[in-house]
Amino acid sequence: MNHSVAIVTGSSHGIGRATALRLAKEFSAVVVVARDESALTEVSKEIAAAGAKPLVLRRDLSRVESAREVIDATLNAFGRIDALVNIAGSVPRIDLLETTDEQWDAGFALKFHGGRRLALNAWDALKDSNGAVVFLSGAAADHPQTMGAAVSSVNAAIEALSKAFADRGLIDGVQVNTVSPGAIMTRRRMGMIEKIAAAKGISIESAKSSYLEHARINRFGEPEEIAELIAFCVSPKMRWMTGSVLRMDGGETNSL
Repeated sequence: MNHSVAIVTGSSHGIGRATALRLAKEFSAVVVVARDESALTEVSKEIAAAGAKPLVLRRDLSRVESAREVIDATLNAFGRIDALVNIAGSVPRIDLLETTDEQWDAGFALKFHGGRRLALNAWDALKDSNGAVVFLSGAAADHPQTMGAAVSSVNAAIEALSKAFADRGLIDGVQVNTVSPGAIMTRRRMGMIEKIAAAKGISIESAKSSYLEHARINRFGEPEEIAELIAFCVSPKMRWMTGSVLRMDGGETNSL
């Protein structure tokens, strides 16, 4: 394992947690960032067991100061940054006509601006290491609907932002890509399914089946599958791939 450092945000649960544990097999140090310190502590134990050195940073990335704090703490601890994986962000699925300004602002503040500020603050270190950045968007970027308009808008904006960083990365030697997951079975996804089941008066299993049938996929994805794709994106062997949006959604979206 080479001396290399990865930062993974939103790493207390779900895709972020799975990604932090996967990268612990490839990187000598993994910095985990989220708001749930107790969950991060548990993740850090598993990172150490995998052979990497963990650094736990409890931060709310919607705060302007947090990005600079995360990058400073990482550089103070390890002296370099080789990969930045922006996963943190939760945007509520609310009807377009009912979404408030505060909800729109909160959605962009964490997932879009939090990732943007981290990339900006880490950029010099990433230039020094010829590092890699991954932004996480989501399938909703390609399927904007009244229910969840904010989710679609934030994810589409992230994909555009990532391509802009990738354009700059061609000059500075930094690789930037986006990973766009489909229906992944996380705590958040299960919570959504439970709400659907309660609203329709059906069982959770029936709600799952209905979702899969509507999406025309045969199962939900697992966080570990997205983590493998992210590990692929930051692999040294994949450095010629940049400015791409890599979709993994079980075939929900047919495209070239």
